[in-house]
Amino acid sequence: MIRYLRRAAYCAAALSALSLSVIGCSDSTTSKISVDSPGTKPASSTDGGEHGHKASPHGGIVVPIGSDSYHAEAVFETGGILRLFTLGQNEAAVLEVEAQPLTGYVKIEGGLDSESFILTAKPQVGDRAGMTSQFVGYLPKEMAGKKLEVTIPAIRIGNERFRIAFKSTTEAGDHGMPSKVADEEEKKIYLTPGGKYTEADIRANGNVTASRKFKGLKATHDLKPKPGDSICPVTLTLASPKFSWVIDGKTYEFCCPPCVDEFVTLAKEKPVEVLPPDAYRQK
Repeated sequence: MIRYLRRAAYCAAALSALSLSVIGCSDSTTSKISVDSPGTKPASSTDGGEHGHKASPHGGIVVPIGSDSYHAEAVFETGGILRLFTLGQNEAAVLEVEAQPLTGYVKIEGGLDSESFILTAKPQVGDRAGMTSQFVGYLPKEMAGKKLEVTIPAIRIGNERFRIAFKSTTEAGDHGMPSKVADEEEKKIYLTPGGKYTEADIRANGNVTASRKFKGLKATHDLKPKPGDSICPVTLTLASPKFSWVIDGKTYEFCCPPCVDEFVTLAKEKPVEVLPPDAYRQK
């Protein structure tokens, strides 16, 4: 259900301490592999050109899959956690794929020896049974916080399989801080009604954008909420009352402002996918 991707700023601040943020399209490679011929070599790869993808609210960079047929967002988190979100051709759209274990291979950037790890399907709220839009893996402890190269040889999307490869380092001059949503786009998200997001909600939220309302507040990400805890509808991490937003007359809690961007947009564009606040609690 939930569209877990857009651009942002604040989540990155919490994650950038790792000095890890996936590089852009020009430094990543993806290839399509035939489902019927899993042993064949990749048929094609990305051209390595500039695709102009924007950074996401989770601190990662959107990278292409199959020459922009699809996309993925890779996010490195504290403790060596790697999250992979699947996106559509339009990288702002969440893509549900078959729930499947993914084998990844990671090595120190420029090194020769790789170690394998598993990314497990962790469906987000609203993903259909047997489907997922999120995978979570744990990197080898000795590699956490280092400059890495990651390869996922095969992910099944529909009747095709694709290869994904990316690095965890940033380009020169990029300090791991992705761009926030453009000012005009942010104003459009928050100050115009649509779907379940009403004029009354806009007034209740103070007629401001999330970046303005929460300016100066630091986001933290607790990956292990306890049963009964309120969880962010976007990341499923522990939510905080300090990042609350009124939607459809109800108060929702989030882990950081960019997730509010995501959820308000969802409420406007796909209101049927927005569940009541009580639905977003850790079971």
